Amino acid sequence: MSQKRAITVAYGDGIGPEIMDATLHILQEAGAQLEIETIDVGESVYKSGYTSGIEPSAWDSLRRTKVFLKAPITTPQGGGYKSLNVTIRKTLGLYANIRPSVSYHPFIDTKHPNMDLVIIRENEEDVYGGIEHQQTDEVTQCLKLISRPGTERVIRYAFEYALRNERKLVSCFTKDNIMKITDGMFHKIFDEIAADYPELKSEHWIIDIGTAKLASRPELFDVVVVPNLYGDIISDIAAELVGSVGLAGSANIGDQVAMFEAVHGSAPDIAGKGIANPSGLLMGAIKMLVHIGQADVAERIHNAWLKTIEDGIHTPDIYSRDARQEKVGTKEFTTAIVERLGTQPERLRAVHYHVGHDAPHHPPKPPAKKELVGVDVFLHWKDGSPNDLGKKLEELSGDDLKILMITNRGTKVWPHGLPETFCTDHWRCRFVSPQGEGTPVTHYQIIDLLKRVADAGLDFIKTEHLCHFDGKPAYSLGQGQ
Repeated sequence: MSQKRAITVAYGDGIGPEIMDATLHILQEAGAQLEIETIDVGESVYKSGYTSGIEPSAWDSLRRTKVFLKAPITTPQGGGYKSLNVTIRKTLGLYANIRPSVSYHPFIDTKHPNMDLVIIRENEEDVYGGIEHQQTDEVTQCLKLISRPGTERVIRYAFEYALRNERKLVSCFTKDNIMKITDGMFHKIFDEIAADYPELKSEHWIIDIGTAKLASRPELFDVVVVPNLYGDIISDIAAELVGSVGLAGSANIGDQVAMFEAVHGSAPDIAGKGIANPSGLLMGAIKMLVHIGQADVAERIHNAWLKTIEDGIHTPDIYSRDARQEKVGTKEFTTAIVERLGTQPERLRAVHYHVGHDAPHHPPKPPAKKELVGVDVFLHWKDGSPNDLGKKLEELSGDDLKILMITNRGTKVWPHGLPETFCTDHWRCRFVSPQGEGTPVTHYQIIDLLKRVADAGLDFIKTEHLCHFDGKPAYSLGQGQ
């Protein structure tokens, strides 16, 4: 008998305790070798004064076991509370979120009987950095952060996952026709890494048409790797396409720690009624078993679950009033799975798991040559037209920096703007060297410019440096520039 593996377990809120009891019972009956440490997270912890939803002592268990099986939690409504899922993912470096979506036709209703795809979502960056500001009376901002190392490791993980699980195609979704620098980098790195895997097919889709295709013809996709926000959205779409979000499990993988959970929430409206479907959490636990090297137990459980679905034993969320089906509660469904341990499905495809391994790490590229060539100064200003502001800023231009362009919400309004363009009180004012755009400038020149702006009574709310990396501009043009 193999040595027991320590894991951390949280029973969560709502239906969480019911489906966790069911899941752990199945794991135990299947022969999983686990040593369980229990922590409290979620609503009760939030209400006890910890706005993160987790007590400081719980981190000790997570860092010790490095494996977390978590039931759904409830975040109290109202301000001041941060998402515990996001906190755990970012604090523990869980960079890859893996969400399979598989059709179980004809036993569970779906319009897509051949769907079998996996979405791998970057889990730490993008707008989920949660860096937001109100900058003027009328304008707020949210920063979208995409890093090269963060992107490289999740994309390489996606290709390694495809190889390990005998997948054939890796697809990437971005919006780099609009966000040319952030999403553009994600797409560029995808193409770079795809070249290292000639045995796999690869493709890129713009997120809008890609999502439309995924919703209408999901059988076209196999493994999909995406930035954080897009992944959050399309993984729920994919889960719903196969019949129920309640069937979907999720893995969150990091270099040191991993977390496993159901995709769905805590469903407080059905808590205590004995009708919750434990399948989502069970699917997360199956991924956990593979991760910790107990792939044989994972296979045993998953195939028993498939046989249970085949035999028509269904919880209310997937029951379709078919005469061949039996509607059961949580305990009965759990018992049915346990009774089928050691069996194989007859019509659905049986699963076979390989023990997981980390994606290889490649040495980072040498840093690019960086040159400072200007500055965007953002102003809160409501005292006239774009031409009025342009005239003021021309007066502030000097031998060091001159005003080149003014935009409002990204659209060029000076010089030669159109009177039809709607403007708010938030202005981006681009300054470059009088010797021409691309000529290097210094930090001291920018500081001197800001002093002149402040002395003129203009409210600057932030700046963004304009830089070239290896001689290439690394900033966006204004729309219409």
